[in-house]
Amino acid sequence: MRPRSDFLFASPSFLEGVARILDLGATLNEYNYSQSDEKADEIALRMDWAMVGSDLHHAIDIFKRQESRTTS
Repeated sequence: MRPRSDFLFASPSFLEGVARILDLGATLNEYNYSQSDEKADEIALRMDWAMVGSDLHHAIDIFKRQESRTTS
């Protein structure tokens, strides 16, 4: 499973999205909570760097495949 960097954002379902159209008082807003601001920042930064690492790994794989095709 690829890491995700959207820890601090809620991921509503399609039906929740439709319900939010009619929610004029913003009563359906929901957020992911953490023990403290510092802990939330730590988790978010860790996930962001995990995404950077995943993107680099993916780019290196693509480069290796392209190189193997050009040398064949």
